[in-house]
Amino acid sequence: MNIFLKILLPVSLLTLSGCDQLQTPRDVATTAAGQAAADISSAAPTGAVVATVNGTAITQSVVDVYTAQRKARQPASDAGDRNAIIEELVNLELMRQQGLSKGLASQPDIQATLDQQKRTILAGAAIKDFMQNNPVSDEQVKQLYDTQVGVPSMEYNARHILVETSETAEEVIALLDSGSDFAELAKEKSTGPTGKNGGSLGWFSSNQMVAPFSEAAAALEKGSYTKEPVQTQFGWHVILLEDSRESTPPPFEDVKDRLKIAVTNQQLQQHIQQVRQSAKVEISAE
Repeated sequence: MNIFLKILLPVSLLTLSGCDQLQTPRDVATTAAGQAAADISSAAPTGAVVATVNGTAITQSVVDVYTAQRKARQPASDAGDRNAIIEELVNLELMRQQGLSKGLASQPDIQATLDQQKRTILAGAAIKDFMQNNPVSDEQVKQLYDTQVGVPSMEYNARHILVETSETAEEVIALLDSGSDFAELAKEKSTGPTGKNGGSLGWFSSNQMVAPFSEAAAALEKGSYTKEPVQTQFGWHVILLEDSRESTPPPFEDVKDRLKIAVTNQQLQQHIQQVRQSAKVEISAE
């Protein structure tokens, strides 16, 4: 369903680690935890000490954070092996100390990376806090389904010929009026990527196409083509409607979880916009 594309496009707000995958609230917390473990510092430790490296303690809390990181990265592997985790943490601490001794922490790119890690961790914590305090109800999810996903819509199967000028489009229409084959004309004259396939677009819903195109296709009778060129930002089109049908919405239970993420994302975006409106944001010109 294309509604998911529209709703979930801004989901990058949830993926603060730079990942391109859709994350749940739990995933956001795990990502933040994993990045915290990547920057083992010499701050006062908390929890039971499980190892010391040149006098620097590695605590159970650090082990717990790093375990969460490994499980998130390698869910199918033996990512929870305590001894392996402690060995890796010891090695990380050794390399951290070596980096400090070589003055690497003072390098601008390293400072920027550490600063961004801290920013990401705190942002992830703030997002998790917002989600926990603003849970999405089943009623909200059902409302989204009833108004946008569960409503039957029309789908169209069409071909088109894309050209650069209205004059060329009118010439194509004249050739069609004289009996030329649409698919062959598309192969010969269309500048669009579907030209080689006879202009075939397959099945699509109206919200997948720009408005002038979808409106023109919806107005056609099955088997007819546009008698006037249709202009979009891509050029001039001649459209042939091959078939149309009413789509069947997916059952609510099949999409409930995805819609819940969508509603959560919408709420988060609104919250960020509210916070931004009360903030002083200055973006320097390049």
